[in-house]
Amino acid sequence: MIACPAPQPVARTAPRSLRLPRTVSFLLLSWAAGALLGAPLYPDRGRRSELLKPCDEHYDRGRRGQAAGCYRELIGRSADPAAQAEAFWRLGDLKSANERFRDAVNASPDDPDLRVRWGYLYVQSHQEGEAAKLFAEALERDKNHVAAKLGAASVMAGRFEGEALERVNEALEAKPEQVGGYLLLARMALEEGDLEKAEKSLRTALEKVESLQASPLETYALLASLDLLRQNPDSEWIDKALAHNPAFGKIYAEQAHFYVITRRYRQATERLRKAVALDPTLWQAHADLGVNLMREGLEGEGRRRLEIAYNGDPYSAKTVNTLRLMDSFGDFVTLSNKERAAPADAQELLASLTKPEILVKLHKDEAELLRPYVFELSERAVAEFSKKYDFTPEKPIQIELYPNHDDFAVRTMAMPGIGLLGVTFGYVVAMDSPSGREPGGFHWGTTLWHELAHVFTLEATDHLVPRWYSEGVSMYEEWQGDPRWGESVGPDFISAVQKEKLLPIAELDRGFIRPRFPGQVQISYMQAGLVCRFIAREWGEEKLAVLLRGFARNTSTADNIEAALGLDAGEFDSRFQDYLREFIGPVLGGLKGWRGDLQKALEAAREEDWESVVEPAVEAKQTYPQYVGSGNPYVLLAEAYDRTGKRDAAIGELSAYERRGGRNPEMLKKLGKWLAEAGRGAEAAWVYDGIVYNWPQDEEVHRRLGDLLYDQGEYRRAAREFHAVLALDPLNKADAEYNLARTYDKMGDRRKARRHVLLSLENAPTFGPALKLLMEIKE
Repeated sequence: MIACPAPQPVARTAPRSLRLPRTVSFLLLSWAAGALLGAPLYPDRGRRSELLKPCDEHYDRGRRGQAAGCYRELIGRSADPAAQAEAFWRLGDLKSANERFRDAVNASPDDPDLRVRWGYLYVQSHQEGEAAKLFAEALERDKNHVAAKLGAASVMAGRFEGEALERVNEALEAKPEQVGGYLLLARMALEEGDLEKAEKSLRTALEKVESLQASPLETYALLASLDLLRQNPDSEWIDKALAHNPAFGKIYAEQAHFYVITRRYRQATERLRKAVALDPTLWQAHADLGVNLMREGLEGEGRRRLEIAYNGDPYSAKTVNTLRLMDSFGDFVTLSNKERAAPADAQELLASLTKPEILVKLHKDEAELLRPYVFELSERAVAEFSKKYDFTPEKPIQIELYPNHDDFAVRTMAMPGIGLLGVTFGYVVAMDSPSGREPGGFHWGTTLWHELAHVFTLEATDHLVPRWYSEGVSMYEEWQGDPRWGESVGPDFISAVQKEKLLPIAELDRGFIRPRFPGQVQISYMQAGLVCRFIAREWGEEKLAVLLRGFARNTSTADNIEAALGLDAGEFDSRFQDYLREFIGPVLGGLKGWRGDLQKALEAAREEDWESVVEPAVEAKQTYPQYVGSGNPYVLLAEAYDRTGKRDAAIGELSAYERRGGRNPEMLKKLGKWLAEAGRGAEAAWVYDGIVYNWPQDEEVHRRLGDLLYDQGEYRRAAREFHAVLALDPLNKADAEYNLARTYDKMGDRRKARRHVLLSLENAPTFGPALKLLMEIKE
């Protein structure tokens, strides 16, 4: 007998980012009078009782009152638990529907159709994991069951898994006379931007709808979405759908989905407003509208829409997670670059008034530490990108940093557990705060720079830029932004090049949407970045802006490449392959040998046989100089040279490691210390400054950097570092306050110098240097 735990709502007061349990538990929802819901009517998505046909006809035509009365009457007269389950489902009573499906399956445990229909109930109830289990159980009972294969494929497609395509094709091969499979193929093609393939599948689906006399609504919705992606949002298929069912608001919600997929959030908002105006009981559309409004920075209205969604469907984890996140916003402060220190002169005042506004939302516990660095980096990025891409932001740019990674994940996708570091919605950037990750595991400076580049590629093209180009420009700019940031090319990318797994330029977007092999998304990021690097080298960096303007006209990748660069996509791919072979170098044919050399060096290091480390480590470095990951030869050689009395050579290796994009904070701190000891203070300061954009929570880094900058006469920057030390609540506050006092004294700001020296003495009344400085200030 199948167990059914008691229904449990998703509590608004539970911890944020809580996932729903993967159990069979439903909340008895409270619906407005006449509100109906349910899964698609196609028979290829699971057999349903013939008793439901009259009610389904009313439902399909939008006759809600008649449909609701028909389903209620069926429940009263039918003894078939499966039919009752479907009727309760339509009426919105998910608890009763769940119980009747349980009874039906217990009565007929070998019937795969019952499990498929039950699985679709789970899909609608936001429990895709449980749905996948039921589809799998149906396939255990009939390995060729078409509806079960389609159900499993629908879950995979919703998760953007490449295996979905294989499952759909299996279902279509087994049963060509169906609608659902063609619709799923069309949906995946639309999401990947293959409009010709989508149109072919939809035309076939329309033929099947007519021959099978099935509901045309889902087909109409996807045809309207196809027109939308072809720049015709007010499609004739909308009129046809509403003539068939005047309450079919889902047709606008479907279009909104494809606007979101292509990151056109403002247009998605307009479609979602139409959807809920036509059908106020589309709770998911209310939730999507709320999340989308937040992406535009309209948090007040976004919260109101999410509250509506929660009141209608309190079982949605995404809705509840987002509302919980918004409840936490009281712990954040929002700062503006327009409200910073008063300008020193008229020229600085004019610059302040004319520069784009940047709003930064930081958790109050780390706002004092991060504020100056976030503003400095973002203002520099905005200035550079405005000039390079000939676009000035028309609205304030809002940057949000979340110290809790799951909070950032909820802000991004409304669910915890994603692997992203940052995301851009247009003028709103959200990302992890550096404190949300382990030291060295997250370089927040490159992430912020990367996301700010997205602001420009998205807004300069009204979000028409293809994903590959937006990501490619961001990767390229990330590498260009600072000599220390490098372009670390991992072994997985080398292996993909060897195995010819890179996509042609005209199809590169597909690598970001539905990966066909593990790691393809990351490989596509690197490929896109190197494509932009190749273009800048061969045709000049200004061509990146030319391509961006072409995409603003909604030009295809192939046509834009030909117009901007003067060669077709095939020739571009061929030349790019030549560039890759040159860029990657010897490791392209020697990955196995590189691994062997690195292993020899690592084994020698473990034995502390430092002389034996050098030769294989040098060989590994020469074969694959781009590798700065775990166990890289630069760090091995630095240790070997230092242990054998060759400090200068060790410094050289760690310096090369830094320039290649090496980011281990401990290694970089060692480099800074060695440089300072060698009397190379300016170079040491440069290294410590770079660590701040990697791991700013290190008090020692700020203190050492402050001292070095003070010695070099860079008092303004030194004061910033000593303020950072105080923001980290050091044990020795007297020393931290004294360092600020002596710096302000050098800057000629006696008022601040006096304030901080008194604070130093408040913490340590007999602190000699502070007493001496106080006397000098008084004199």
